[in-house]
Amino acid sequence: MKIKHLKDDDMFSNVFCENSKKLIDIHLFALAAQYYSVSNLGVSTPLEDLLEALRGDNQATTGIKTDEFMNNKKSHEVQVMSELVDNIAKYCGIKQVIDIGSGKGYLSSFLSMQYNLKVYGIDSSNTTTNGAHERNRKLKKHWRAYQSRARANVESQRLEKANDRPVQSEINCKAINEKLLNKTSSLQHQDQVTIQDLSPPCGFTGIATSESSKQTEVDLASRTQSDESKLSEEVLAILNVLPADAVEVFSSSRSNCGELCEEEKEQRKMASLKAKASKLRESNLYFPLTSCITAETELSDIITDLEDCMMVGLHTCGDLAANTLRIFTAKPEIKAVCNVGCCYHLLSEQFENQEDSPEEVWGFPMCQYLKDKGWCCGRNARMSACLALERVAVGQMLPTESLFYRAVLQVIIEEIYGVTKSDRHVGKTFSKSSSFIDYVRKSLKKLELDDSKLPDSCIMDYYEKYKHRMNELEAFNMLKVVLAPCIEVLILLDRLCYLKEQDNIAWSGLVKLFDPVKSPRCHAVIALKKQPRF
Repeated sequence: MKIKHLKDDDMFSNVFCENSKKLIDIHLFALAAQYYSVSNLGVSTPLEDLLEALRGDNQATTGIKTDEFMNNKKSHEVQVMSELVDNIAKYCGIKQVIDIGSGKGYLSSFLSMQYNLKVYGIDSSNTTTNGAHERNRKLKKHWRAYQSRARANVESQRLEKANDRPVQSEINCKAINEKLLNKTSSLQHQDQVTIQDLSPPCGFTGIATSESSKQTEVDLASRTQSDESKLSEEVLAILNVLPADAVEVFSSSRSNCGELCEEEKEQRKMASLKAKASKLRESNLYFPLTSCITAETELSDIITDLEDCMMVGLHTCGDLAANTLRIFTAKPEIKAVCNVGCCYHLLSEQFENQEDSPEEVWGFPMCQYLKDKGWCCGRNARMSACLALERVAVGQMLPTESLFYRAVLQVIIEEIYGVTKSDRHVGKTFSKSSSFIDYVRKSLKKLELDDSKLPDSCIMDYYEKYKHRMNELEAFNMLKVVLAPCIEVLILLDRLCYLKEQDNIAWSGLVKLFDPVKSPRCHAVIALKKQPRF
């Protein structure tokens, strides 16, 4: 059965039992879930189309590769998102970017370094901000090595070309001589043409080689200048992110006077680059800041030189994504936004606990349509939205054993301790545990529950009691994985509809930025404000 032929009534009439409400058709359930995913609903704007519209006649730029700075996943995310952000910034005519939930500054530093944007990275954690400063310090050390390696590569290429070109010149001259001699031999019988007229003059080979060598020097000088120009562009690109004292002028003692002259030129060139970087650094630095962002946050209180800018967020957690969009719509100086959310399970929901709190700002729902419907997902559904269907599809299976441990632990806590709800979390205890008993005891300590009242034999009794149901748990979680894209698209469309409801938005859309296998939370909510007319 093909999805495009299905209608809503067809999909849901036979998926669940009308009386018991139990699932009775798994295949149809999977088809219905796929039907309501982002890709099948046709609500996503292709990244290539958006980039083409933003660039116009301008060509894409190439530069520093991110794989030297971060892991494969982060490299993929930063490379793709930074290119889009740069194109949006150019389209809007802005140079300032505010990175919300910037973490260690992977995106922020690259935007500044690669695209000469002035970036403020704001994170709520002092520890993370300090980590961003430390990463910048390491980046300086990396840059010195990168700079040295780039210079060495240019020098090596210059020498290789210098060694190859004279040999090629001799080959070319020999070929020319042979061609002329053959032509002379074929024309000897013609009276109007003499051997002297066609034979190469004495010393032809030497003259040709000499002139070719001169041409080689000219070509090499031109190519060297071109290579140095490219290197200079790379130098400036990275210097923009560094303080003025971050780069040292290289010097070395050479006995050859000819090389010394070239070395002095190189030193003057580097000194000039350093001076230019010093002038640019105030406008093109990355500034890590610590602040907790809410919907009421006044950015001008945090950023003293706030100007026309855009807001970005790479995997903003929970309510931070929603608050980023609210700040964007409320502040006239913010001209565009590009936000990729994550951690849906941490979203606050207005109708989850049926509490009437009209003054509070919630993470979900945002749009008026779902507010009027009183729509609620619930924590379990939001937890499911965090699962990665594409990863499971390529063989990266769910951690069934750790999920089983967690499920049995919950039964123990409810039956032995009478606890049904807790603000504490066990976290990643499974990876640090040697056995189920060890896992339970460490978890109970994290939950501040007395584990002395629970003997090992009792713990193992629970394990044995539910062990045969592990397959059921795996099947249940697979159904949650299949449903995950449906819940995620509901949250994403809520945010998009919120933007569509605003009067000051010129364009808004969902855009798939990343490979979902590498980065499961791959969709960005993007919007551009209407430009004032003068």
